[in-house]
Amino acid sequence: MKLLARIPSWLRNKYLVAIAVFAAIMLFFDKNDVFVQMSRSRQLKELEESKQYYTGQIASERKELEQLKSNPGILEKYARENYLMKRDNEDLYIIPENPVKSNN
Repeated sequence: MKLLARIPSWLRNKYLVAIAVFAAIMLFFDKNDVFVQMSRSRQLKELEESKQYYTGQIASERKELEQLKSNPGILEKYARENYLMKRDNEDLYIIPENPVKSNN
């Protein structure tokens, strides 16, 4: 009994102790603790930014596709630039944008 008398009264309150233990379990030991929730929130933000980027990319690709379907001049330009196609009476010279440096 003398041991219980030395413990402060607020620590002897069983409701306060139960709430503190419950809070500690929920904050640190649960599988969905605070740190996991913060990590998931950060991951969600990154995924939403990625979604926004790819949505913009899809929109621009669809616009480009519509232009390729409707305008033969743009189709020819696209084929020349991306697939290095040429006409029969032309010569094609490929010049690299970043020339390779020699180690001499």
